[in-house]
Amino acid sequence: MPETVAAPAANPAAANPAAVGLVGFGLTTVLLSLINACVLPAGGEGVVIPLALAYGGFIQILAGLFEFRVGNTFGMTAFLSYGAFWWWFALLLIFAHVGVIDISKAGPTVGVALLLWGVLTLYLWVATFRLSRILFAIFLTLWITFALLGFGAILTAPALTHAGGWLGLLCGSLAVYGSFGLVTNATWGRSVIPLGERPILS
Repeated sequence: MPETVAAPAANPAAANPAAVGLVGFGLTTVLLSLINACVLPAGGEGVVIPLALAYGGFIQILAGLFEFRVGNTFGMTAFLSYGAFWWWFALLLIFAHVGVIDISKAGPTVGVALLLWGVLTLYLWVATFRLSRILFAIFLTLWITFALLGFGAILTAPALTHAGGWLGLLCGSLAVYGSFGLVTNATWGRSVIPLGERPILS
């Protein structure tokens, strides 16, 4: 008798790219926010740069590309954008350090750039009204963080920058928690860590 051919196994469900995208964003944000809040010295920005390029930047861009593959417009826009943000931040400091650009008097321009990132975050936050409450909280704290840091740079107001650092620390911690929840819930195959999922509306 001819040998029977086993039926191909069903493809497993695709992994959620947000799990790695959120932690890449979260860890990098926490480290920089500790500097902005003056918990760590300003000279520590040199430690943030490689993390921003590798984890905050590259990993988030990969997550955004995978979000594109699964048809998630929100996730694609968010992860590609914030991955690019971290590359912008790192390259800005690198170019300034090696003398390619001079940012010694660019405080107001940097502040406006941060406000523009806040505008992007604000419109993404509006979309989170239909998403989980953890994403709602992450984007709420993030657009306010950008506003505080932006106005802090424009007005040369260290108190605003420090406040932005503390709120950024909260934002980054929420993102790490969100990743923790996604990974844990996927591993257990059920909801173990609450993420505030909203009912799907028609």
